Amino acid sequence: MTGRGQVRFEDIVKMHGEFSALKGVSFDIEPGEFFALLGPSGSGKSTTLRILAGLDAPTSGRVFIDGRDITATDARDRDIAMVFQSYALYPHMSVYENIAFPLEMAKLPVAEIDVAVKDAARKVKIEHLLDRKPGQLSGGQQQRCALARAIVRKARLFLLDEPLSNLDAKLRMETRAELKKLQRSLGVTAVYVTHDQEEAMTLADRMAVFMAGEIQQVGRPAEIFAKPNSIDVAAFIGSPPMNLLAALFADGDVLIAGHRLKTALQAAGERDVVVGIRPGALRIAPDGLKARVELIEDLGDTKVLDLDCAGTAMRIRVGDESVPPEGAVISITARAQDIHLFDPTTRRRL
Repeated sequence: MTGRGQVRFEDIVKMHGEFSALKGVSFDIEPGEFFALLGPSGSGKSTTLRILAGLDAPTSGRVFIDGRDITATDARDRDIAMVFQSYALYPHMSVYENIAFPLEMAKLPVAEIDVAVKDAARKVKIEHLLDRKPGQLSGGQQQRCALARAIVRKARLFLLDEPLSNLDAKLRMETRAELKKLQRSLGVTAVYVTHDQEEAMTLADRMAVFMAGEIQQVGRPAEIFAKPNSIDVAAFIGSPPMNLLAALFADGDVLIAGHRLKTALQAAGERDVVVGIRPGALRIAPDGLKARVELIEDLGDTKVLDLDCAGTAMRIRVGDESVPPEGAVISITARAQDIHLFDPTTRRRL
């Protein structure tokens, strides 16, 4: 499978009348990569997937698969398997018939189809359900049936559109782990659309963060988490999201509510900035920024405290050992390397 399934988007624009759903989107996906398109609803990620699948045509720009321009190629000639949120199974057919369907359409010999169907069913652990109808399956089993139907085609690209969003939380985590293992064992390129950042962070080798029809950042999940390149990405990635506060930068320090914190940026002069600090990077300290504990959210192994810091809402994540009561006034601080600085006008990272 190596070397199959490379994707390139070149300056893709998609207009719906006056509305631009995609504003010049460009990115590359390497063969065998698990690549996530992450963003809130309406950010353009599903439109991007539909254009890649050939279900939608771009207004301008070009799409390449394995170096070939397929912008005008029909969906059925793209060698792509797609798994939707709704699974799109045929209710009147058995699981076996659902999985076999794409091979029957390709007019493969019956014996070949039988081997391929059983092999695909075994890979997703539903070989014991082949006689059932989709209506007799749980959500997770229907999901696996849809995956088996995609696997059986041995397509060069797997496109997955929010495939886990209909499952409950426990099943979603289990299926997520299985999906990653499956993609690795098949060595196939997977493009995965989700609005769930935890899903993208755990599954993706790399991801593109979409906001309002544009890609804000592309990179490995850990890189994007550690160095979000804009206020919007910083606010979207991380749970709970990053604290963002207006502050004054002065000669390498930031002044927040009269308190100085050191930053890693060595620059002279003063300027307005937006400071970003993740809740997990804040610490309770003897001396620091004064804040009142408004609310304690208990997450089992950690607690999230909602703070009022001179009229600005902030959140800090703490372990069990050091939880002040609600109403207490505490001091908080952060290490220089955990302080992110953004330009309030351009909203970009400094």
